[in-house]
Amino acid sequence: MDPFKQMSEWKRNMDHFFGEDFWGQFEGILKPTIPQINLYQTDNEILCIASIPGLTDLDKIDIFVNYTQLELRGTIDIGYSGGTVVSEEILQGVFERTVTLPFPVRSDKIKATYSHGLLYIQLHRFISDSSQKHRIKVELLKDK
Repeated sequence: MDPFKQMSEWKRNMDHFFGEDFWGQFEGILKPTIPQINLYQTDNEILCIASIPGLTDLDKIDIFVNYTQLELRGTIDIGYSGGTVVSEEILQGVFERTVTLPFPVRSDKIKATYSHGLLYIQLHRFISDSSQKHRIKVELLKDK
């Protein structure tokens, strides 16, 4: 029997038994998310480093920042199509990844650079006038 047909039947039975979204719960375990991302935080900055090998056209990656969300969209393509795949550990394909940031960031002060397969995104903490420390005067309430 064809092993792919067996897998398809097995998956169909599991979907029937556990529900249609059964495999979606395991997607991050079975297939790791791409791109892989490291976040580094200081008091007022966040450095995001994303692994995106083979990026030759910088216009093919989209970076969006919205307050405490960083969103990356693009394609990882290592550009090799010859031969039969024996082992494939470098994940490729279209990706859309959203990362929750540890604090709100400024949308007007972002720097993104790309070097040797790594995308570096520098983000700066958003500090509004209302979030700065202000001394509060305490009033004494008199008994009536």
